[in-house]
Amino acid sequence: MNIVVFGAGYVGLSTASCFAEMGNKVSCVDIDNNKIKKLKKGQMPLYEPGLEAFIKRNVKAQRLSFTTDSKKAIEESELIFCAVGTPPQKDYQPDTEQVEQVAKDVGRYMNGYKIFIIKSTVPVGTTQECKIIIQKELSKRKVGHEFDIAFNPEFLRQGEALNDTLNPNRIIIGVEGERSKKLLSKLYYPIVRTGKPLMFTDVRSAEITKYAANAFLSTKISFINELAHLCEKIGGNIQDVAKGIGLDPRIGCQFLKAGIGYGGSCLKKDIQALIHHAKKHKHEFKLLQAVEDINERQKTVLVDKLLSYIPTLENRKIALWGLTFKPKTDDMRDAPSLQIIEQLKMHKADIHVYDPIRKDVPDVVHSVDSLGAAKDADALMILTEWDEFKSVDLKKLKAAMKGNLILDGRNIYDKKAVRKEGFNYIGIGIK
Repeated sequence: MNIVVFGAGYVGLSTASCFAEMGNKVSCVDIDNNKIKKLKKGQMPLYEPGLEAFIKRNVKAQRLSFTTDSKKAIEESELIFCAVGTPPQKDYQPDTEQVEQVAKDVGRYMNGYKIFIIKSTVPVGTTQECKIIIQKELSKRKVGHEFDIAFNPEFLRQGEALNDTLNPNRIIIGVEGERSKKLLSKLYYPIVRTGKPLMFTDVRSAEITKYAANAFLSTKISFINELAHLCEKIGGNIQDVAKGIGLDPRIGCQFLKAGIGYGGSCLKKDIQALIHHAKKHKHEFKLLQAVEDINERQKTVLVDKLLSYIPTLENRKIALWGLTFKPKTDDMRDAPSLQIIEQLKMHKADIHVYDPIRKDVPDVVHSVDSLGAAKDADALMILTEWDEFKSVDLKKLKAAMKGNLILDGRNIYDKKAVRKEGFNYIGIGIK
């Protein structure tokens, strides 16, 4: 099938490369000419495991191409996926300007039947608004090309995007008619034939589902973090509690890891957008507001713990391991590390950091490896659960550090093993 994907960001590149991997001819369009030039040279604008190999392989096979020419791409494609950004505005409402611009281009350049499919996370009703935009552009041209709209949300985990695209736990598509349903069923057949569920629904239900999924996952995270505070106050181990409730299949173990809160480009943005959208319809989403409040508070707990052991941080060397909001990504958006760094700066700490990917956070000392960051440190704070931190040689770490305080914001270590090596080990919800 001939496909165009608008947006050469995280979702767009993952979607385009995977559709090409499935044997389709895919054109990826972006307005950023520099980004397109780099992609044509095989240079990646972001870090995602396996993505570079996928892109190079499919470009070489002439199944995947990159362009800024939206007119040509639209004319040559039947399926048009919109995966452009929808950044939050001051009122937390997603900015749909880029989505609407793509819809205008579709109306301006379509030369036959097309399906306009939104993958970007958008407010409920946006897909229908784009239908109106396309129809207006067709009316200006005085042409009557038929088209359909659809909403096909992405449920990609950063660091697992390719696997989540080709081996999803579900595919949800909001459609209006049988023609689009049949073509999109054909597109996803190579995945569905392996037993992956494909669910068709109305467009608005699909739009709500995207927000609801991220809101529920965020709720699980904030819930376990609240329980972690209770464990610290009355005794108990949050890891045992999480396992105990997670073994119930109605609850499940995923997203029940206590820590320093969620970050990234999706959860916070989507919760705030859903709260805002509910208010527009005179519904106060108290539960989600509490989830967000808990998460913001959670980002401060590690520094509070540090201050209880080292009340004066001025000129004290504090080592930080991990900067990105999660492992296997270079994404720093809303990462808890940023807020923690700002808190440490306020206390005039000497901040030394190590992250396997990011080396560009200003006003801190970046080290070439984890032990380099920890050398002569008064305390170590673990902010991201990169695998290399889990297998660190504790004896070498103890010899490198000046102090013995480890504040584990992700509970990656066994407390007994670490304390046995002479560390004062402080986790989240662990006595």
